[in-house]
Amino acid sequence: MPYKLIATDLDGTLLRSDESVSRRTRDALAAATEAGAAHLVVTGRGVPWTRHILQDLGYQGLAVCGQGAQVYHAGENRLLTSVTLDRQLAGVALAKIEAEVGPLYLAASRDGLDGDVLVGPGYALTGALPSTPFTDASDLWSAPLNKIYIQHPELSDDELAEASRRAAGGFVTVAMAGEGIVELLPLGLSKATGLSLAARRLGVKAADTIAFGDMPNDIPMFAWAAHGVAMANAHDELKAVADEVTSSNEDDGIAIVLERLLG
Repeated sequence: MPYKLIATDLDGTLLRSDESVSRRTRDALAAATEAGAAHLVVTGRGVPWTRHILQDLGYQGLAVCGQGAQVYHAGENRLLTSVTLDRQLAGVALAKIEAEVGPLYLAASRDGLDGDVLVGPGYALTGALPSTPFTDASDLWSAPLNKIYIQHPELSDDELAEASRRAAGGFVTVAMAGEGIVELLPLGLSKATGLSLAARRLGVKAADTIAFGDMPNDIPMFAWAAHGVAMANAHDELKAVADEVTSSNEDDGIAIVLERLLG
């Protein structure tokens, strides 16, 4: 196995549309770890939305969650690092974005192992993940946050992300992580932040890392890793910077690459 670390995104990458991981992909990851590589999940999901997937995989090691904000030890159910969003800066960023594009629909991910995801009026949550509705805007700011999610009634995700960077890029990092998922993060934070911290703990370098992803929020991870593999279903922005494109998440794209590397 030419790489010591295999970094995989979850949604649209490791997970199929029903949130399962195929037997072929499980077997390929197991073979790679037996050959000496470590598997590291690197996801935009916070720990509360990731833990059940890790448990299903029998995953006991480190995971990078919350778009790089959290380094989580799955075996010990413990946060090793956690970066929170400056709520004052986030409020300024939201005001600047709304001045540019009009009112937004909002959700927010609270910090911690069991932090709630707060969902405001109009925000369309993807899937059946647990969340807590809010109607009073003050609830949004009452506890530390990892990120804020924004949606717009008319703009596409790409249009909203671009407008948000233009209006508030000096206050927050704007990440487009999937359909309907545009996020405001602590300034400078990315998946590469958490990946580099986790890799250091594992004693692995960027030169020893292969990364798999599907969305623009995976671009920093690809820039950090030695080799970036985009899924066939990936966003065009990620494909443009990938070292190769594999099959889709539905068609065992990760397994295909690992099987080739394992010979």
